[in-house]
Amino acid sequence: MTDSRLILTELEQAMLAGDLGPAIAMSMRLVVGVAKANQATRLIEIESAHADGCLYHGIAGLEYTETLVKLGGKVKVRTTTNVSSLDLLHPDLVRADGAFLGNSRRLMDAHLALGCEATWTCAPYQTGHRPGFGAQIAWAESNAIVFANSVLGARTERYGDFLDISAALVGRVPFAGLHTDQGRKASFVMDFSAISRELLDEESAWPAMGALLGDIAGNRVVAMTGLHGDLADGGLTEDRLKSLGATAASSGGVGLFHIIGVTPEAPNLEAVVQANCETMKVTTEQLRASRDRLTTAVGDGLDAVSLGTPHFSLPEFESLAKELKSGEKFADSIDFYVSTSRGVLGRAEEMGYAQILRDAGGRIVTDTCTYVTPVLNPRIKTVMTNSGKWAWYAPGNLGIATILGSVKECVASARAGRLVRNDALWF
Repeated sequence: MTDSRLILTELEQAMLAGDLGPAIAMSMRLVVGVAKANQATRLIEIESAHADGCLYHGIAGLEYTETLVKLGGKVKVRTTTNVSSLDLLHPDLVRADGAFLGNSRRLMDAHLALGCEATWTCAPYQTGHRPGFGAQIAWAESNAIVFANSVLGARTERYGDFLDISAALVGRVPFAGLHTDQGRKASFVMDFSAISRELLDEESAWPAMGALLGDIAGNRVVAMTGLHGDLADGGLTEDRLKSLGATAASSGGVGLFHIIGVTPEAPNLEAVVQANCETMKVTTEQLRASRDRLTTAVGDGLDAVSLGTPHFSLPEFESLAKELKSGEKFADSIDFYVSTSRGVLGRAEEMGYAQILRDAGGRIVTDTCTYVTPVLNPRIKTVMTNSGKWAWYAPGNLGIATILGSVKECVASARAGRLVRNDALWF
């Protein structure tokens, strides 16, 4: 026993005491400290982890991870790796000095030495790492967290650097928050029944919904009504839910949402809400205002397009290839990037989608993402994207102006060399 609330098993006490090695003890101290802070009464075993700390932010993360390696640490559960700061398949894309490149590679190598898988993607659920319904896991990376909780029905709290890899080494996390039944109940309801079906079928409506959800919810669990899985153009696809969740986790701290009749824990409203939940009916004007918050550019000037945040899926590659089938190339003045995982890229190469993109003048980025790594040409000032997450972070990270639009609008704009966007449905 380590305090009046948290009770450890004999094995966990041995881990903490160093009986299973110094790397386990170091990791266990962090996990136990978080458990105490969250007033957890016990730890629970996890099935898998997703490590966010392989993106190089500075020397502290590198030293922590390399220390675990030096102490003989190895992950106890399957652990995939989030995006890094390098594109190992296209090394010339990253514009950085030798120190940054060297430290970034050391950090990647350290994660591999701990036994992590070299997935280097923010969307491990697209490359075979898909925990089952109810599985207890320790995932980091905000979009992966909300996707695992909401779409897969697995259970993870919002884990971040240091804690993610420590949980992977000890195979345990505090039993608190989104790991518990009560912690997954919604305390707020958003009703989208007043939004037209035509607007809901518009791709850019989903990041706009995510921005509104993040703004309203903060870090609360929210139930969403008025949305249905039989929407035209393929229904409520994983990519739409991915876009919604990624933006909500960026603009707010959303780790779990329920869509009634769609997501696995929400067959009806009563199953997922706390008593006396407040309900807000969403208007088209609110949704348009959220979309407009993700567009900071003025005028129709455009320098680049960036798709794939979170990483592009195979269905997204297929849709993009269909848009590009006419063979018309992008304007010479536009840089066009698609970020994806190496796992998805392999399939896109087999299907011919990647070559169609290259033939149109596009470039593919793997292992990293264009808003966190210096990939874009310094001359670029305005970028169009279909990603609410990219649009949310890029102005602060890169000092550029953003425009949110659908893939169709991004392609049309890249071909025209200027902004092309249809706003009719939004009014």
